[in-house]
Amino acid sequence: MRKTEDRIFHALMGLFSLITVLLLAFLIFFIFRESQTAIREVGLAELLTGDQWRPLIYKDAPSYGMRNMILSTLYVAALAVLFALVIGVGTALCLACAATDRQRTLVMPYIDLLASIPSVIYGFIGLYIVVKFFEKLGRATGESILAGGIVLSVMILPYMISSCCDTMVRIRSRYGDASAAMGVSKWYMAGQMVLPASVRGILISMALATGRAMGETMAVMMVMGNSIAFPKLLGKGETISALIAMEMGIAEVGSTHYSALYTAGLVLMVLLFAINIVFELLKKRLAKEGAV
Repeated sequence: MRKTEDRIFHALMGLFSLITVLLLAFLIFFIFRESQTAIREVGLAELLTGDQWRPLIYKDAPSYGMRNMILSTLYVAALAVLFALVIGVGTALCLACAATDRQRTLVMPYIDLLASIPSVIYGFIGLYIVVKFFEKLGRATGESILAGGIVLSVMILPYMISSCCDTMVRIRSRYGDASAAMGVSKWYMAGQMVLPASVRGILISMALATGRAMGETMAVMMVMGNSIAFPKLLGKGETISALIAMEMGIAEVGSTHYSALYTAGLVLMVLLFAINIVFELLKKRLAKEGAV
């Protein structure tokens, strides 16, 4: 009976895995198919390197360059991950090595609760706190890449803290008793043993956080200003996801504009795949060098 149940369980898991792979393949195929019109009529090079996005100009030839949106997406995601990395790793290290099991059990649900808050709420908070703060500093407008990075860093903190904390707790439980027996201080163990051994978990959390930051739409739409200009730290910008959300409703189905928006989605997927591959290569390289 147990063998039969195991075979059924393995068959179901294999079926679910196959369905997941097929759904991902269908999604990629659908987006790729819908983007072919723009790639064929505009050209992939112009789509990726052009700095003008003017799809609704009728007297002159429309432009579909999305270089600035690609750079804005990477810029704001990098800022968010950088801010969240410092705070998230420090918080996770404190929870894993300084807090008791009871304290950690009490705190973690509230950190995880941050991930369930709708992104529009973060957008409102960013609009009325972060943006207003920059305006009070003398900026004509507080909407900027920096404001988007700050808001996104708060949004991805739960992913960073939870993933890093789980890894660090396992490592501390492995070496904690031996370190205490040898008289090693708690913070020396945290800095010299737990943190270096957690590099792989930190990279995984960075990959998850980067994907979350690059795919975020509503919050960045509200605090970045939605400008197609070249991104600057204190200047306005527009991400790929915000571009798609703002213009998909007005694009005529089957038009070049409609197809170009699908091309933007395809570019975003390729960027996410590339970033995840980079993180995976880093993990393997660190593993070979004995760092993780």
